[in-house]
Amino acid sequence: MNDATPPSHDAGIADADMAAARDAFQTLHEVVKHARATLHRNIWDYMRGGTESETTTKRNRLAFDTIAFRPRVLRDMRQVDTSGSFLGHACRLPLVLCPIGSLESFAEDGPLQAMRAAAAYGVPLFLSSVGTVPLEDVGAIGGTKVFCLYKRGDDAWLDAVIGRAIDTGFDAFALTVDSAWYSRRERDIANRFIKPWRQVPGMDWQKALSWADIERFKKSYDIPLILKGIATAEDAALAVEHGAEMIFVSNHGGRQLDHGRGALDVLPEVVDAVAGRAAVAVDGGVTRGSDIVKARALGADVVGIGRLLCCGLAAGGAAGVARVLELLEEEVRIDLGLLGVNSFDQLEPDHLHPAEPVGPPHVWSQYPLLSDDDYTY
Repeated sequence: MNDATPPSHDAGIADADMAAARDAFQTLHEVVKHARATLHRNIWDYMRGGTESETTTKRNRLAFDTIAFRPRVLRDMRQVDTSGSFLGHACRLPLVLCPIGSLESFAEDGPLQAMRAAAAYGVPLFLSSVGTVPLEDVGAIGGTKVFCLYKRGDDAWLDAVIGRAIDTGFDAFALTVDSAWYSRRERDIANRFIKPWRQVPGMDWQKALSWADIERFKKSYDIPLILKGIATAEDAALAVEHGAEMIFVSNHGGRQLDHGRGALDVLPEVVDAVAGRAAVAVDGGVTRGSDIVKARALGADVVGIGRLLCCGLAAGGAAGVARVLELLEEEVRIDLGLLGVNSFDQLEPDHLHPAEPVGPPHVWSQYPLLSDDDYTY
């Protein structure tokens, strides 16, 4: 058992709910299938879609698909530790639940259920500022948590939000930096779906966000700062120079700038630029335990899931999310054991090798048992 494992990873989730989730979802694709059957088409398309041609979304998945493993054998694999850490906090997996706008769309009290799952299982939650549940309500639940902000007001407005997060006990503060302009997400446009959580004043403040805001933050607050949406070595280096404690490599799941690179393709140059001066996270296209292993081998400290979080909520609330984490952990443990390493610390880039993809990429292409065109379109 991992040293980071809580006494009971079901704490805060009813035993009956976990038992039902384990019985219903014995594979990750079953979680996705149930979520699709549960969600309204507008919400499903909002979650699974990207922007314009969805090229960046596909490249996120392709980046993982073009890497193969190089396993080592004849090593004692009786003990495999899948734990990690997040800014000094022990984690059962080196994984975070990404900030998703309006988690309430996927389950009643979605942010609260996501936080309960994260706390019960032992991984951090990034809470998006886009939602109706007050951050204080989420903060009242135990576990490691980060508040992730879209700027919607002036400095006084920003100070008030940061103060609330600190007073509530959030462990870090994140700024989303890849959303100066809102993209054209054509699945939503084609559905004539106008997201109610976008109808808020002050969106131009996000366009004005600059390095001066980062300087001001670091001069004013001691809480660790995470910049989410870094996509180049140049900006990673600037982020470190401005004092960010974590660089989060992300392209918003392919939902902002189209024709970008896959996030995993960006990761090595960011790791090199950071050079150990800050922690590094990455998300985008992560749907398997093997993806977590590949990202860690390339230098990420933690790996984020977004769409899988939404599917877990839609499929079974907090228990559904916890079950997703259980299945990912099982996949990770098997992968590490078959690679011949007893923990993530033993992973090296040499465990990876370039490879040709075996099929066209899409957000669920790692689940071949989802054969319905609705999943692959």
